[in-house]
Amino acid sequence: IRSLDLTLREGKITTLIGANGCGKSTLFSLMTKNLRPDGGRILLRGQDIAGMKLREFARQAAIVHQYNTAPVDLSVEKLVGYGRTPYHTMGLSPDPKEDEEKIRRAMEITHTYKHRDKPVSELSGGQKQRVWIAMALAQDTDTVLMDEPTTYMDVRHQLEVMAMARKLAGQGRAVVLVLHDLSLALRTADEVAVLDRGRLQMVGTPEEVFTSGALNSAFGVTVKRVQSEDGWQYYCR
Repeated sequence: IRSLDLTLREGKITTLIGANGCGKSTLFSLMTKNLRPDGGRILLRGQDIAGMKLREFARQAAIVHQYNTAPVDLSVEKLVGYGRTPYHTMGLSPDPKEDEEKIRRAMEITHTYKHRDKPVSELSGGQKQRVWIAMALAQDTDTVLMDEPTTYMDVRHQLEVMAMARKLAGQGRAVVLVLHDLSLALRTADEVAVLDRGRLQMVGTPEEVFTSGALNSAFGVTVKRVQSEDGWQYYCR
């Protein structure tokens, strides 16, 4: 990552896109405190995250990674409940009823409530991914960072996750998505950040990014679109 200056806004969905090796994963790791920057700062509401303890960071930003693992006998409800851990002291919750409500609501939003008693290991790949998203939602943070949240999902569930992201942004949260699916990224985002070889090539609305030609340059393809009843549909050739 070189000379990157990017602002992620509350109430907006920002998608990070670019070809393999462009720096998306590195940037995501920096934003989630899994890597420390060699230079510069990453600020969360004005505070440098390098100096934030993990518990404090977890109360402000929830993270969904692309690949996750859980103990084979752990139930869905138990895993989602871990999202409340940043608010506990000495392993105890100051408000168990609030925890219970936020856990239940997170499972309802992600359509995982009906699986609450099942071991996570018995779920399909797409169902597991929705459980991890539910755990992040249970944290109830103002910033949500997701790395390829639609991994393992069929088209219907991909659209459901994007609708959920839209709902979170509508509640005033800053939602950041790393996506490989170019069409999904452009249809969902309020702002698109295009990375190319470690640099931020452009940031703007989907319309601005498309008309600029930045996508063609970053991906080495010709990006086209057609109008449909549901808005623009993007494709490459």
